[in-house]
Amino acid sequence: MYDTILVATDGSDPSEAAVDRALDLANQYDATLHALSVVDTRVYADVDIRSEPVFDLLEAQAQETVDAVAEAGTTANVSVVTAVGHGSPASAIVDYASDHDVDVVVVGTHGRRGIRRVLLGSVAERVVRNCPVPVLTVRGGEHESDDTSHPR
Repeated sequence: MYDTILVATDGSDPSEAAVDRALDLANQYDATLHALSVVDTRVYADVDIRSEPVFDLLEAQAQETVDAVAEAGTTANVSVVTAVGHGSPASAIVDYASDHDVDVVVVGTHGRRGIRRVLLGSVAERVVRNCPVPVLTVRGGEHESDDTSHPR
């Protein structure tokens, strides 16, 4: 059913939950897991970020994040391919899925609601809306809510 699984990770609690789920799926289906972390360069549109020391730091953090997935894959007996993307996280995830013939994408979600969701947006939501393959969203970490009157 799944030969190639993509997990997008930024090292946050929700993405760690997504990594765990993706490792389980890859193990269950004997699939290759692709781990992608994206350096969001959109906020640096007016500067050549690649010449800035901050870019090196962001790149190193992204590489550490996918290297941790590869290490977890070794423990779980799952083949892992790592990659670091650049630009808009949602666009980079969708592009990677398309370019690498991925069967399913696994992403974490913070589960934001209300004004936080509107203001902060949702990478997971944009991936779900634009990805040409199925997307599994995994909620993880602290539940954030602006409206405590609605139970989860």
